[in-house]
Amino acid sequence: MSYRIDGHIHIERGEYTLEWIHEFVKRAQETGLDEIRLLEHNYMFPEFAPMYDSVRACRSFVNDWFIRKAGKKNLHEYLELIKKVRNEEFPVKIKFGLEVCYFPKYEDLIGKQTQDKGFDFLLGSMHFIGDFAFDHKPELWEGVDVDRAYERYFEDSVKLADSALFDGIGHPDTIKIFGHRPSFRLTDYYVSLAQALAKNGMYADQNSGAYRRCPDTAGLGMDQELISILKKHNVPIITSSDAHCPEDVGYMIRELNECVERE
Repeated sequence: MSYRIDGHIHIERGEYTLEWIHEFVKRAQETGLDEIRLLEHNYMFPEFAPMYDSVRACRSFVNDWFIRKAGKKNLHEYLELIKKVRNEEFPVKIKFGLEVCYFPKYEDLIGKQTQDKGFDFLLGSMHFIGDFAFDHKPELWEGVDVDRAYERYFEDSVKLADSALFDGIGHPDTIKIFGHRPSFRLTDYYVSLAQALAKNGMYADQNSGAYRRCPDTAGLGMDQELISILKKHNVPIITSSDAHCPEDVGYMIRELNECVERE
């Protein structure tokens, strides 16, 4: 049996205790995983708040989301938890990281707040196209130029890869979550992204989270053409559930692996 990883698991709903981590480990064992990669969204920490000023000003919905969700955790306490976990023995391998919303104009801030903090990995993800919160709710797509959104999404994804800030890119084509598709083929954009990831030694996140949220409109993991192009460029692909609670750890990891092996 191949080595099984769930490479994208959020721990934000619990306290920073070993008991909480054991809940994720227990579920990992139940689902036959060999390794789990635990992380937090960067917006959970006040140090990253300035990155969201413009997106908050653009939409009241996003501002309300930020007030409700962001800045609720202490970065020092998170780093202390990582040290505690590393001093314990667990039946599965555990890595710790951070998922960072990528905004091109905030590369310096991202670097300052993540460098030499002791993370095992940094995952850069696209959750905004400019000030457009494309994956928050379907209604935000009303009046949006879908073709231009796709162009900007992949242009910024390449910038993410070329920033030299991250080890991997999260859910690389989650722009498809609500079923919107461009009028043109994405092959050239896939190739550009694969080339940038390969050049910068990054992996791609084969993620079941969008499918779990929106099974009627989102595919399971990445598009098969994107997977094929990533593999041709020798970009590592890591399966992940995007779990936000222990119950979702390992969600459809076997099926995600099958999609990767199909190419």
